Amino acid sequence: MSQRLFAEFFGTFWLVLGGCGSAVLAAAFPGLGIGFVGVSLAFGLTVLTMAYAVGNISGAHFNPAVTIGCYTGGRMPGREVLPYIVSQVVGAIVAGGVLYLIASGKPGFDVTAGFASNGYGEHSPGGYSLVAAVVAEFVLTMFFLLVILGVTHKRAPVGFAPLAIGLALTLIHLISIPVTNTSVNPARSTGVAVFQGGWALAQLWVFWVVPLLGGAVGGWVHRALLENDPPAHGVR
Repeated sequence: MSQRLFAEFFGTFWLVLGGCGSAVLAAAFPGLGIGFVGVSLAFGLTVLTMAYAVGNISGAHFNPAVTIGCYTGGRMPGREVLPYIVSQVVGAIVAGGVLYLIASGKPGFDVTAGFASNGYGEHSPGGYSLVAAVVAEFVLTMFFLLVILGVTHKRAPVGFAPLAIGLALTLIHLISIPVTNTSVNPARSTGVAVFQGGWALAQLWVFWVVPLLGGAVGGWVHRALLENDPPAHGVR
């Protein structure tokens, strides 16, 4: 179990450092910025690479919503849910701290400007409302779980799951960066919000409650409607 928790810690660390780091450091770099597309790819690549690296150890959740969805989808026992989530959140906060140390090395850095935090209303990149944020986060997290549970099923082609999951996360970001800066992952949201320290913490509840609900429903839908035989234990 300790190896699995360390795998979740390092995987979530890499996701936050790579994904949020690309948004903070590279998205708007003068003349060479990677923009929304680059940030979307960065998030997908972090999951893809770490899923191949440690997926055989922990199942490569890196996301409390995925852990909840795997539980409701029958892929993991309830006693493992909380330890997984704690490891993911700690990894995300440590990554946020590393990113803060890097970003603050540039003159004029202002963490209160956003620091890749998720938000709605005036803190949405596109000014989208709370209702829009809730719908986007719920639906996209639910479908993320449908993809994850489908491609990791024991009857799915072996070896391609990380690729499909990484591409799904890339697509999710391409859709929803303008809406909420894309969470679908409470740990990712927490890892930067604690350093932003203002409005991001005040709005953080949305990016816990809604993705967890979306993940839970996604797991249940897959188990109830799409499973064609008893699931294998774990997400591999």
